[in-house]
Amino acid sequence: MPQPPSSAGPHTPDVDFVHRVARRIAAADPLHEVLDQIVAFVSSVVKCDSCFVFALERDELVLRASMNPHPEAIDRLKLRVGQGITGWVAEHVEPVAISEGASQDPRFRFFNELPEDRYEAFLSVPVLCRGKMVGVINVQHRVPHVHTEREVQLISTLGFLVGAEMEMARLEGENLQLSNKLASRKIIERAKGILQRELRVTEEQAYLTLQRQSRQRRKPMKEIAEAIVLSEDVKRPSR
Repeated sequence: MPQPPSSAGPHTPDVDFVHRVARRIAAADPLHEVLDQIVAFVSSVVKCDSCFVFALERDELVLRASMNPHPEAIDRLKLRVGQGITGWVAEHVEPVAISEGASQDPRFRFFNELPEDRYEAFLSVPVLCRGKMVGVINVQHRVPHVHTEREVQLISTLGFLVGAEMEMARLEGENLQLSNKLASRKIIERAKGILQRELRVTEEQAYLTLQRQSRQRRKPMKEIAEAIVLSEDVKRPSR
């Protein structure tokens, strides 16, 4: 694991901030708050004009934090692994530092909603958790800039610190999606049973009825199923 540069003494702002970030992670602060802290620190230490944090979720890199406000892109802008310089870093698990003409690099990918695409210098560093790729931190400069070894080491170290938190958030998100799917399947199965009994149809016909109502009403099948189950429950005499 990379260590902070030896020139950083025990009471320097760099080390103090690293300790503060570690405490926030240990306290289970929301992931976005931790990532915003990382962005704020990186942009102050490296004196950059832009800093992004992407999280790897399945086979996509999702923009989760930005130094410059991009409300339309946060949590929405996505890259495939291997796409652009950021995707290349995620695929090869190694940093890329370009001092000038970043947009001329054959790996570069333009996004119309990000004016940072016109910046000259570009540094992209992988974020790891136990050797597994979980995200990417990008730093950009409007004018040419040579990234020092200290800058790369510091950002890599912060990446290790936040990597575990990002991986935990990803797993929690997957577990939540699985729970929601199971809950939807359960309510749909119950609604199918009600339709089979009330309409005297087969299981397949009941499912097609739910599907048709979902399309016609432009609502998720789960909502249609919940309405059917609620109606059935209302009919039952209270005990």
